[in-house]
Amino acid sequence: MTITDDMVVQFNYTLSDEQGQQLETNAGGEPIAYLHGHDNMMPGVEDAINGKAVGDKFTVTPAAKDTYGERQEDALQRVSVKHLTGAKVWKPGMSALVNTEQGQRQVTVVKVGKFMATIDVNHPLAGRELTFDIEIVAAREASDEEIAHGHAHGAGGHQH
Repeated sequence: MTITDDMVVQFNYTLSDEQGQQLETNAGGEPIAYLHGHDNMMPGVEDAINGKAVGDKFTVTPAAKDTYGERQEDALQRVSVKHLTGAKVWKPGMSALVNTEQGQRQVTVVKVGKFMATIDVNHPLAGRELTFDIEIVAAREASDEEIAHGHAHGAGGHQH
């Protein structure tokens, strides 16, 4: 079965940096599930999966703009430290989560004072050349409900 739009795809991945160092993997865990063709996956990964089939294993190194985005050097903001989650004491270089109108966002603390912190809102992996080793483990036609909701349901997907 060739992967096309409106299919629920499950895959395992290993993410490596420019030096080949493993950054993260879901090997040995639950596969990632998403609804193909509905902007539920980074474009570089979704494009690489398009047209593949269950059992395919491949490596792709998408452009930064198609993964976590290009780095924007002017992406600094000052926020109250009470809006940072993930630690009790903050130091430069630490990752934090902040709540935005679009949901939680991972940021990096650049400078911290008693009440305010300067954060870099670029994703920590923005602008980097990243390599994904991918194995397609399952694919099926999406249900009408999944298509209407715009995301996969069930194991590895969204639970209602």
